[in-house]
Amino acid sequence: MLTSFRFAEKPKDKPAIKWLTLEEVAILSKEEPRKIIVDVYTDWCGWCKKMDKSTFTDPAIVAYVNKNFYAVKLNAESKKPLNFNGKTYTFNNKYRAHEAALALLNGQMSYPSTVYLDEKMAIISPVPGYLDAPSFIKILSYFGENHYKTKSFQEYSGTAQK
Repeated sequence: MLTSFRFAEKPKDKPAIKWLTLEEVAILSKEEPRKIIVDVYTDWCGWCKKMDKSTFTDPAIVAYVNKNFYAVKLNAESKKPLNFNGKTYTFNNKYRAHEAALALLNGQMSYPSTVYLDEKMAIISPVPGYLDAPSFIKILSYFGENHYKTKSFQEYSGTAQK
């Protein structure tokens, strides 16, 4: 009896967000300043995984992030020390979270959270919670195109109360 084998075609590489470390971003920002998004997640977070699979793979989001931002993934429960902006951040046993995550989220630990930093690596705003692609792209453009400097998100998105 002959058995036929089919070789699966290798899927074409889909465009993906270029995830970096905070240390890498600090170096790159010196040569080419950009805003930064930090995806603060945990390994056990179901909504974080959903955001990875849907939102962060959306072609429009991938293209916009890669063109306009540096993107960082930060495991809020990592035990690995992190050197950033001249400071070493470590795991904090009391809070069971990484000090970098605590600092970026102002101690308001919620996963997933996306933190937006300006070109000088100062925090613009953390945005807690799962976001689908349409919601995420709206927030990305709000911060990426500096609308946050002149209007509230509600005004920008057309949801302000009249």
